[in-house]
Amino acid sequence: MKVTVNDCLGLESLIPSTLASGRRNLENRVRTISVLEAVNAKEAEALKDVKEQLLLTSFSHVNNEEDKGSIVKILSKKGAAALVVFAQKNGKHAVTDSLAALADSIGFPLIAVSGDNPSNYSNVIEDVMDKLLYGTNFKNGLINNTIYHLLDFERHSNFQSALKEAALSNEFQVVLLSRDFNPILTVETRQKTTIADAIRLSKGKNVEKEGVYTFIDVNGVLTYWGPITVGGERYFLMIVDNEDNYSAGEITKLAEIIELAMGMWKYTPERDVKAELIKALIRSNKGLAYSIKNEMDLVTENIMSVFYAKGIETDKGNNIIAKFERDNEIEIIRLVEGEESYGLLLKKGKEPSEDAFTHKSAVLELFDKLKEDNKKVRIFHATGLDGIEGAADSFRLIGETWTFVESVFPYKRVFTKYELVLVSNCINLQLQGGYLKRNYMELLEPFKREMGENKAKQLLETLETFVLDAGMNSGKTSDFMGIHTNTVQYRLKRINEVLGAEITGNRVIPGLTIALALKRLERVVN
Repeated sequence: MKVTVNDCLGLESLIPSTLASGRRNLENRVRTISVLEAVNAKEAEALKDVKEQLLLTSFSHVNNEEDKGSIVKILSKKGAAALVVFAQKNGKHAVTDSLAALADSIGFPLIAVSGDNPSNYSNVIEDVMDKLLYGTNFKNGLINNTIYHLLDFERHSNFQSALKEAALSNEFQVVLLSRDFNPILTVETRQKTTIADAIRLSKGKNVEKEGVYTFIDVNGVLTYWGPITVGGERYFLMIVDNEDNYSAGEITKLAEIIELAMGMWKYTPERDVKAELIKALIRSNKGLAYSIKNEMDLVTENIMSVFYAKGIETDKGNNIIAKFERDNEIEIIRLVEGEESYGLLLKKGKEPSEDAFTHKSAVLELFDKLKEDNKKVRIFHATGLDGIEGAADSFRLIGETWTFVESVFPYKRVFTKYELVLVSNCINLQLQGGYLKRNYMELLEPFKREMGENKAKQLLETLETFVLDAGMNSGKTSDFMGIHTNTVQYRLKRINEVLGAEITGNRVIPGLTIALALKRLERVVN
């Protein structure tokens, strides 16, 4: 049921009140209600999600008429439904003739609540929410008609057929998604946008909350999202209101009816093959992964990267991933467990990917963007793979090394296959022990033999930082250690003298890197 500003004027909590301006826009849609806290134009500009929102204020903290006028203009520009202005505690009303004239000139409804009205913010919010959820005369036409079709066991052979008939009859659409947001059942009655676009937007919203379904406008398509349980498993249901006919309360009741009908039909959702593919690869079950690949009709050459990440499941992270998918024609399948996620990047299409270097560069840029401004993010990835075999082997490599690689490279937040392989080799050397490990560790022995313990420790710390953390950049080494660049240069010269070799030489650095990584790894193991 559509609720308008005019409908709200008739609510008990807003009687008496006066429509001070905006009579020509009384049919503005009201979807939500909130308290306006902005006290100037800058704070009003920063407001989000005020489109079709009824806002409440008394302007008690707004100092002058100019600020009030600026706020009203900004709210109108942002598409707010109306502004309800309460009388202040001293009885003075904030809606002056000049403010009302300004609002009327731009067609923005101002509702002035007089000091004689005993209502407060909470009374109005309660009345408007009841109106939004149920309406004054809750319409059961949608529910009754849907029940009629969903329970017509004689006419329909399965739940999917019954649901499609109900959707066509009542002008709505339904998509059932797994907990990882992969579509499992789709009933489309018109196509104005893609399911992929809807999923991208929903990932940035809190759609897991119980109760009323979350409303998300997807490129002008009105969608409602919420969780349901089928056979003891958690899923998400997206319902599309084709003609803007129903309230959030009606959509919520519709979702409950659909969930009940699934049980009555004994409907079992299809497997989430995308999530199962990732699980099979993580477990190195290559046989199952090949089987699922065939079921998905997946071109294995289009598997571009696999990753394990911590801390990217945020609104910002979801928005970065959504933009990346749109801009690069690459699909990212994620398996999310709390703040951790496993992912697979697939080039879209049925033909093997061309221009692999460009796509690889874009993937690397994605991981770098995900780590920006968030020190808690950790991403372990292998990019540039050889199909199912390479993906499974890379997940195994990540699983075996991620707990150690952070200790070897404490300043990094994105770890590539190069760091992972280095640490994997060090782990194997550590486990095997013997002369192989000893050969590497003896590369560092000159420090202990030729100088005192404190001096040896100082030079080794400088060498570790220079090679493992700073990418052999003396300026970065200076920053990491908090010492002057000249000091770093002096220590590097002494290190060359002690080792009897140029540490940046092509034949020296491989063995030295492994020796230093082993040294750091030993601290963790021991």
